[in-house]
Amino acid sequence: MIQSFPRPVQRLLRPHEPILGHAKRRWVRLVPYAVALMFTAILAPTTGVSLGKDYGLNSDLAAVLGVCQLALLLAVRRTLLAWFVVFTADAVAALAYLGVPRHAGLQWPWTPMAAIGLLVLYVALAMRERPRTLVVVWGVTGATAFLLQASSHERSTPVWVTVQVIGAVLMLIVFALRSRGDARRALAEQETISEAERARRTLLEERARIARELHDVVAHHMSMITVQADSAPYRIPGMPPEAVEEFGSIATAARESLTEMRRLLGVLRSEENGENGGTGRSGELAPQPGVTRVPQLVESTVRSGQPVELTVGPGVDAARLPQAVDLSAYRIVQEALANVVRHAPGAATRVSLSADRTGLTVLVVNEPVAGPAAPLESSGTGHGLVGMRERVRLVGGSLDTGPLPEGGYRVAARLPFAEGPDPGPGSRASNLSDSSGPSDPSERESPTA
Repeated sequence: MIQSFPRPVQRLLRPHEPILGHAKRRWVRLVPYAVALMFTAILAPTTGVSLGKDYGLNSDLAAVLGVCQLALLLAVRRTLLAWFVVFTADAVAALAYLGVPRHAGLQWPWTPMAAIGLLVLYVALAMRERPRTLVVVWGVTGATAFLLQASSHERSTPVWVTVQVIGAVLMLIVFALRSRGDARRALAEQETISEAERARRTLLEERARIARELHDVVAHHMSMITVQADSAPYRIPGMPPEAVEEFGSIATAARESLTEMRRLLGVLRSEENGENGGTGRSGELAPQPGVTRVPQLVESTVRSGQPVELTVGPGVDAARLPQAVDLSAYRIVQEALANVVRHAPGAATRVSLSADRTGLTVLVVNEPVAGPAAPLESSGTGHGLVGMRERVRLVGGSLDTGPLPEGGYRVAARLPFAEGPDPGPGSRASNLSDSSGPSDPSERESPTA
């Protein structure tokens, strides 16, 4: 409704935040309302009585002009509108006084009540409006008073000059205090933001430090595994060919793990190395694993004693897969197979990759464990599931995990080719991932609706 009016009228009618509405204490926020109510209760009836009794105006007109002083109540939220109504009423009262006999000793063009009301409005405007608006309001009020006194010098008194001078001083003081308060609030907000940024940066630095320490610890042991596996055929004479091949597979898997760990650590250190003129971005530019590496992943899992069957559909073409989908598919299969090895050793497992025109479907299903085989791990952290969910959300897909009715477990992910932003908590991906349990019995969570 307000938008249909011209812009100046919109500024008059549009409500704003109450004066002192940003204050934290409730009693401070109520002070402007109390002040406006007090001056309204004093000036409204006094104006009507004084205009009719002292200035000799028509009683009905005096009553209407007194009622107009009720607009002071609007000064808390609609300050410009309150000034416009009160100023117009005061100007009408001054013009009406020109039509009645002159009474000596009366203030004109502004009555004492009008002078007080205008000063109150000057203060309210200085607490709300821009400097340009304050100058316009002060100038219009002063120019109107000057024209009125010029039309009748014998009635004019210097009250309007006093109102303008005191009003200018009040507006300067209030606006300076308001600017100082705004600056302090802006500084406090900036300090809060800076503190949050510092906390976030500290957290990221701590995570990077932990990642580097983890690399140092794990890399040492993986290097020892690689050396021992490579040297085993030379240190242990008469080793059967099957054992030599098994040690070779162990050494190969250890080297691949070390390579990938160093590449990921290179991403963490890329900024630091780049600043020092190093080649920190080399790890970031290294090829990422994808669906073309899934057969090798399955092969290494089979060599560990886990029966795995891989099915790759005819539509799965690594060349047409988006990079995020390609990498996510590999990581999901990698984590699912790792969970099967840890928590369901020896269970027959099926890995299926299929694609259509809209997306890639990844399915990893393990059957129940045959016999009394105990899991290699009796508890899980759930970090693998979190990683799956984050990767699926990254591409705007869906993840469904859970136990099968006949036993075993299933991990099913749908990765659309059209990459999109995180679908958020209301999306299908989020709902599925929230309602799904982990891909191993030790990490299962209670389903949620």
